[in-house]
Amino acid sequence: MVKSARTLSGRVVDRFWSWLGRFEPVGLAVGLLFYCWSMSPSLLPRPWYLQAAATGISVASGYGVGVLAVWGLRKCGLTRQWSERWRRFGWYGLGLTAVVVVPLFLFLGSWWQDITRELVGFEKGSSWDYPGVFVLGAVVFVVLVFAGRGLRKLANTLTRVAGRIVPEPVARGAAVAVVALVVVLATQGLLSTGISRISNGSASASDAGSAPGVEQPTESQRSGSPDSRQPWDSLGKEGRTFVAGGPRSDDIESVIGAPALEPIRVYSGRASVDADGLGLGLQTVESLADNVVDELDRTGAFDRKYLAIATTTGRGWVNESVASSLEYLAGGDTAIAAIQYSFLPSPLAFLADRATPLLAGRALFEAVYERWRTLPEDQRPALLTFGESLGSYGGQDAFSGVQDMITRTSGALWVGTPNFSEQWARVTQSRDPGSREILPVIYGGENVRFAATPEDLEGPALGDWGSPRIVYWQHPSDPIVWWSPDLVLRQPDWLTEPRGADVDKGMTWIPFVTFWQVTLDMVFAADVPDGHGHSYGAEATYYWNDILGLSDDTLVEKVVDALNA
Repeated sequence: MVKSARTLSGRVVDRFWSWLGRFEPVGLAVGLLFYCWSMSPSLLPRPWYLQAAATGISVASGYGVGVLAVWGLRKCGLTRQWSERWRRFGWYGLGLTAVVVVPLFLFLGSWWQDITRELVGFEKGSSWDYPGVFVLGAVVFVVLVFAGRGLRKLANTLTRVAGRIVPEPVARGAAVAVVALVVVLATQGLLSTGISRISNGSASASDAGSAPGVEQPTESQRSGSPDSRQPWDSLGKEGRTFVAGGPRSDDIESVIGAPALEPIRVYSGRASVDADGLGLGLQTVESLADNVVDELDRTGAFDRKYLAIATTTGRGWVNESVASSLEYLAGGDTAIAAIQYSFLPSPLAFLADRATPLLAGRALFEAVYERWRTLPEDQRPALLTFGESLGSYGGQDAFSGVQDMITRTSGALWVGTPNFSEQWARVTQSRDPGSREILPVIYGGENVRFAATPEDLEGPALGDWGSPRIVYWQHPSDPIVWWSPDLVLRQPDWLTEPRGADVDKGMTWIPFVTFWQVTLDMVFAADVPDGHGHSYGAEATYYWNDILGLSDDTLVEKVVDALNA
């Protein structure tokens, strides 16, 4: 019995070594290094399964780097053949290193995650989840490696076929290019077409419902009311939430202690022009914008003190804190206009459709602006604009540049702007020398200011606030703001500068690894307390206060308290 058990265990060990021998040892060594790096601090805390994904992908990336390096050295004739004895020593050394390093960095990873959790206002997590990181991460690694081998076999097959016609180097280069092109096109097709078509059907169906507690408004100042030309059922789930929500005049009066008007909220849902979810073009987006202008005229919005144009995200969401804080501060003398340009939730819209937010942002602003221009100058409301995330990305595209924004608006609040926004990138890159990427100073802060907290609107590097005032509100720990494909191979300025207040000082840039960390940080970026990540709340009051040029600090605190209640 004992002999049989030993024989069985010996077979298991032999099979393990045989299976392990299918991997390149240098690749595994580099992969082990990437494993350690993958546990290092990032922008936000992650659940163990996302950490496992980051670890598995990072290790696979490291393995690929190691394999590629060995291949290159062999092609250059710079490698040597090691004896079986030395190869075994190498395997044992790698194994012993892994035995020490793997559990050590599981512990360190859990510890670093707790530090990150504290920085964003979470309680410490459980360390018992972290063994699962190793197991699931190993599965992800193996799957990716064997997928890569499958692609390599495909390239070799294509090389043999093409080699019958053209020289071998040309055939191999062409085969690699074809495989790479197929992977890229397949990925793009899945994201831009497959996700959009598959999701739009289910998303449009879910868009037909209403959130709990949302009821049709009765005030004529709201789209979807009995007096509105935009039917309640056409507004979409987020549109119904928007027009039904927010403070009424009585609510505002109870907070500010003064008479207030009934705030105007107008909205046009995608179903009014594209009920089947087949896709929007410029003409249909312009139809949505025309619907909004019609509603603005119907409600008397152009007679208000402030008229705000909100570019929405994904399914048509407007940040309630940003909208309500403006209405409170202005005593209800406001009108806010928005449209729904997609049935997709923001994460899918982020992946599959970045063109429509730009169309929507331009169409809505231009339609409202053209109507606004017809009014006598002394009778025009102050024209404001705002947006968050994809809304900020789309809303800024209505302008050719900052000067155009200053010329055509009375103020703007851009919240959590994605890194791929061209307008944001141009402004950030033009920052004054010595200012940080996370808090750029633009021409001394005369018209444009960046802030992570309200206190950032003032400072020794900032001169007098001019008018109009444009605020970019972004958190140092917001991965939506800082994610970029360039993170794969290029260190960004924000990781060479002093870190933000809610980012671990130990976070550093690592090729490949940082890209995957920040990518996975985006998954739950909005599920953290306000003031961190992609979660923006009642602090909007302070920014609107500055943009509008108000000076009643007591009123501001009352509004913040009301929004947080």
